[in-house]
Amino acid sequence: MASPTAESGSPGTPSSVTSEGRGAPPTREEMRAAITARTPKNYITWLMLAFMITSSVASLRAAPTMAVYGLSAVFLYIVPAIVFLLPTSLVSAELASGWSGGVYRWVADGISKPAGFLAIWCQFAMTIFYYPSLLGYVASTFAYVINPSLASNGLYVAIVIVVLFWTGVWVSSQGTKTVAGLSSFGLIIGTLVPGALLVILGLVFLGQGNTSAAPMDASHLLPQWTGIASLVLVVNNFLSYAGMEMNAVHVTSLRKPAKEFPRSMFLAIGLVLLIFILPALAISWVIPADQLSLTAGVMQAFDAFFANFGVSWLTPILGLMLIAASLGGMLTWLAGPSKGLLTVAREEGYLPRFLQKLNKHGVQQNILVSQGLVTTVIALLYAFIPDVSSSYWILSVITTQVYLIMYLLLFVAAVRLRRNKPDHPRGYRAPALTLLCTVGFLASVAAMIIGFVPPAQFSSGSSGVYLLIVGGGLGVVGILVPALFYFLRKPHWKNPDNVGGPEEPLVDAPVDGPKEA
Repeated sequence: MASPTAESGSPGTPSSVTSEGRGAPPTREEMRAAITARTPKNYITWLMLAFMITSSVASLRAAPTMAVYGLSAVFLYIVPAIVFLLPTSLVSAELASGWSGGVYRWVADGISKPAGFLAIWCQFAMTIFYYPSLLGYVASTFAYVINPSLASNGLYVAIVIVVLFWTGVWVSSQGTKTVAGLSSFGLIIGTLVPGALLVILGLVFLGQGNTSAAPMDASHLLPQWTGIASLVLVVNNFLSYAGMEMNAVHVTSLRKPAKEFPRSMFLAIGLVLLIFILPALAISWVIPADQLSLTAGVMQAFDAFFANFGVSWLTPILGLMLIAASLGGMLTWLAGPSKGLLTVAREEGYLPRFLQKLNKHGVQQNILVSQGLVTTVIALLYAFIPDVSSSYWILSVITTQVYLIMYLLLFVAAVRLRRNKPDHPRGYRAPALTLLCTVGFLASVAAMIIGFVPPAQFSSGSSGVYLLIVGGGLGVVGILVPALFYFLRKPHWKNPDNVGGPEEPLVDAPVDGPKEA
């Protein structure tokens, strides 16, 4: 007589009974189910995921840049939201409700596996230059709290970037639930509360009879048209909303993914718009455009408000709260793209086994550490090479172009999946999907074209040199590097299932599964 385990078809043993007959080898799907059954599940709520999405996209850091334009900042945010944020969010909500695994899975199933690898690589590569920029802002904000003169000290900035990044790597290695909790805390304490306070103080400021520093009449709803510069301004704001799709890799951490992920996405859309628009307007009410610092504008506004109300001692506290928000956003970016890269690395063998190892929390710690080494080098160069700021800016443009490749693939994959797999179960179906993808695709193409327009900051003045640098960088980072990974992959790097087979488990601390009777 068969053992009770065999009769019940327990997924914990390789000899599970399948629909094809007793004793048949387990299918790929059954092996995946075995992994899920044997792995402890740390669920997060849809509200926590909504905060993670919001934290990865929105912050008060961009408010001073748009506050310069006064009331027309509303137009500059709404138009990109319609043509980029809305398509990205709705399309991602449909794909995440039907396919787990994030961008890689969507593009791999919709186009091809190599295209899926290219998409997740582009998403991951963009973050390499994002962290020094974000943490440089944190260093400047913290300097404003303790000693403003430190903001221009390269050694201080480098130390802050390196220490905070490696602290973030350690926190991310503790698991998704830890990251979700801290990023949610950072969003609430460092973005929602200061943003709401900024708007409330602004309204009270105006209510006291003070005149707004920026005109608030209907004639200033639209920005002044200055030719190509105006177009660049609008298109550049598309990328303010980049990252809405990134946290889709955490959809499997929800109890009811099909219903809860779209709910998280829609709440995040509302929060992102509020965080971007209202604080920018509040800053424009109190700080004249010609006196506004684009890096410390938020602190300037709080300083002016608190001085007006006689509570200047609150300024350093608000600075620390803003730092909490930035660090929460960094944690979400650390956890998302690297997890997606791990998925394709294990399933298709695109990365060496060393980079596929997980720690006891199931986190891709070796990928995070490798990324940290590159980020550390960039941070040190940024601090110690005098002319690195312009070079770093160009590198940021290149990685933005690389990121846009991912969006182009995403929209194409979504249309193909709706056409080729119309009956695939989806918890949410985006309305007018083809139209949404067409608009999003064209918006991404427009943003990519604008990226090749030399800015005023480009010191050489040669458009040809600028195009050569950006185009060459796009080719190397976006095509050459992933192509090398693809063509140099080894068969023994592939290990998608890892259920009781001869291969060594890739998790450092294995989880005990059901035993045979």
